[in-house]
Amino acid sequence: MALAITDATFEEVVLKSDKPVMVDFWAAWCGPCRMVGPIIDELSAEYEGKVVIGKVDVDANQEFAAKYGVRNIPTVLVFHNGEVVGKQVGVAPKQTYADSLDALL
Repeated sequence: MALAITDATFEEVVLKSDKPVMVDFWAAWCGPCRMVGPIIDELSAEYEGKVVIGKVDVDANQEFAAKYGVRNIPTVLVFHNGEVVGKQVGVAPKQTYADSLDALL
């Protein structure tokens, strides 16, 4: 299961991580987000220990969504050493997300 990330934990979990981090910006009312959610959870299990994978509910946590220009959801950002190194807006096949992680491992 992907980690729930909030505005309060974002800096510690994402920006200060020594591992690559994938963050799914989503909302409960968003249909496409419900399609991406299970993919993110599967990747979380498959990459456990190698990558940090989490989700930010943009309705409850708007600070970092705004900071990174998330205008459409789902948006999945990949961070490495505190910097955005990958971005996927909308629904994509699982392999697309996996490839972006594999490139950093």
